[in-house]
Amino acid sequence: MSEYKYKFSIITAVYNVEHYLAEAIDSIIAQDIGFENVQFILIDDGTPDNSGAICDEYAAKYPNNIFVVHKENGGVSSARNMGVALAEGKYVNFFDSDDKL
Repeated sequence: MSEYKYKFSIITAVYNVEHYLAEAIDSIIAQDIGFENVQFILIDDGTPDNSGAICDEYAAKYPNNIFVVHKENGGVSSARNMGVALAEGKYVNFFDSDDKL
């Protein structure tokens, strides 16, 4: 048995990306590694737009894999550091909220 809950932890800092965020999240979900092997950590860094609500919608659809933290704005580094503290995967990767795989 593995000592890790997930194979991959993917950490995304979310700030002012409501127009791109769903496409970015969907691109991770669609990967052929099996989403059950992925812990997707979305850190809402105090975004003023609808991005935080989008994160919550996905977390409700995928409660075993998508985790959302809402925090005051502190910048991308503080958001990523918070995500690293929550990571339970063997491998950790950062994924920008406007990226797509």
